[in-house]
Amino acid sequence: MPLRSAGSAKVSRDAVHHPLFARFYARISVTAETRMGMAGVRERLLTGLSGRVIEIGAGNGLNFAHYPRTVSEVVAIEPERLLRQLAVESALRAGVPVDVVPGAAEALPVKSEAFDAVVISLVLCSVRDVQRALGEVRRVLRPGGVVRFFEHGRGGGPAMTFTQRALDRTLWPRLNGGCHLARDPIGALRQAGFEIGPYRRMLMPENGPTLPTSYCVLGTAWRPT
Repeated sequence: MPLRSAGSAKVSRDAVHHPLFARFYARISVTAETRMGMAGVRERLLTGLSGRVIEIGAGNGLNFAHYPRTVSEVVAIEPERLLRQLAVESALRAGVPVDVVPGAAEALPVKSEAFDAVVISLVLCSVRDVQRALGEVRRVLRPGGVVRFFEHGRGGGPAMTFTQRALDRTLWPRLNGGCHLARDPIGALRQAGFEIGPYRRMLMPENGPTLPTSYCVLGTAWRPT
């Protein structure tokens, strides 16, 4: 069970504090639902899930509307205060029970092996310690449980890879809430001991300019039994 619920979440210090980026992200993410096709991506990400689900880095809660009714409960972890407040509002409109909880990916405030599925959506780019965060994913997921992921990361040819790494070393993380462009989500999941299932590499937006953020992967992994 979570340590705190959405209705009583009061913490003296947030795990993440990026108020300017949070406002920007809240606006652009809503626009991306239709103009970039993100609503369809969220639908594919979450279809077929069931039981208890924990979503890590829930942002402003745009996934909540896409959870199937076979999901009995969603515990949504969001460390940034403004985004968490928006996620609480989204939770009230969701078709499944959603409990929005403060916390960091590297120290999830929930019991071990308590969930049937974990959802990570555009979050591994910005966590401080990817392997520690994925260790927590493995801890809270029951043996045989599923991870659904949609992440952006390293991609393109040598010139794009050079550009991504150069941006990561300079201003990009500071201006974009700790986001990194050149991380490898599939490699990180393998290194953390997950079995990789079907996945699809894709560009976002699919029809438009190719940006350093465009190289995405949508797929499934499992915690070994």
